[in-house]
Amino acid sequence: MAGRKPSGKSPAPKKRTQAKAAQKTEQGAAAPEAWLKQAHVLTEALPFMQRYDRKTVVIKYGGHAMGDATLSKLFAHDVVLLKQAGINPVIVHGGGPQIASMLDRLDIKSEFRDGLRVTDAATIEVVEMVLAGAINKQIVTALNQAGGRAVGISGKDGNLILAEKTRSRKNARSNVEKAANLGFVGSPKTITTDVLDVMLASDIIPVIAPIATSADGQTLNVNADTAAGAIAAAVQAERLLMLTDVRGVLDKKGNLVTRLGVRQANALIRNGTAQGGMIPKLQTAIDAVKNGVGATAILDGRVPNAILLELFTALGAGTLVE
Repeated sequence: MAGRKPSGKSPAPKKRTQAKAAQKTEQGAAAPEAWLKQAHVLTEALPFMQRYDRKTVVIKYGGHAMGDATLSKLFAHDVVLLKQAGINPVIVHGGGPQIASMLDRLDIKSEFRDGLRVTDAATIEVVEMVLAGAINKQIVTALNQAGGRAVGISGKDGNLILAEKTRSRKNARSNVEKAANLGFVGSPKTITTDVLDVMLASDIIPVIAPIATSADGQTLNVNADTAAGAIAAAVQAERLLMLTDVRGVLDKKGNLVTRLGVRQANALIRNGTAQGGMIPKLQTAIDAVKNGVGATAILDGRVPNAILLELFTALGAGTLVE
């Protein structure tokens, strides 16, 4: 019986071996280029790392960046990287959506005046529970899992934030004061940095809930942006980073404004270019810079690694007020 003709499949292993060898050769050729790009990025970052070495950076953390699991994990890794690079990050966090959700679950009705929640005795208990409890410890846990050593505190600890009840509101455009009784809502009066100083001299990353006490011992809820600005000024931070849900400050055409002086920032408020929640953020940025903070950056927290882009690249990641 005649033998079968070769099927032509037997050389396949040799061809596969040759293909793999060729693929490795291509990868090997491409690898140096990729490594050079990475080295170039690190080289570009070095001057910025030197600039912020042993300096304090206060980060106001909130919005979508805090509610998204992936972004929260990236945020924690970025903050730990800052600490390991010789920078002292201080986190001040908000939690408005989480507070609203808990109030709904407990069937506690909220009253609003001029768009602001009135914080009564029942509400302030929930605010403290959510901010100084659940949210604060979630952030601390995320930072510790990323390799850091985070400790959560509130403005009550060590009398960090002594506040007084907010009894009036200033219209940022007209500069006119208007009476406003918002209940247990406070404005920072005194920042005592003793506890923070100890933490910043160690490898601890402070995570601060903006709950304060008044001179007579009342618990007060402080706006997280305002608290972050006051703390940044008190520790003479090199940067205040405010994470938001927008790209930064926009002009009337909707284009991002990358840099602003204090006068320009004030002008954007007065002429109506800054709208809604951007007005108090800009005002906080202005006040922080006037009170000794190197500069304030208003960033889009939805952008992965926004903090690193802002601090370690020439381009930045939002609007810098200086």
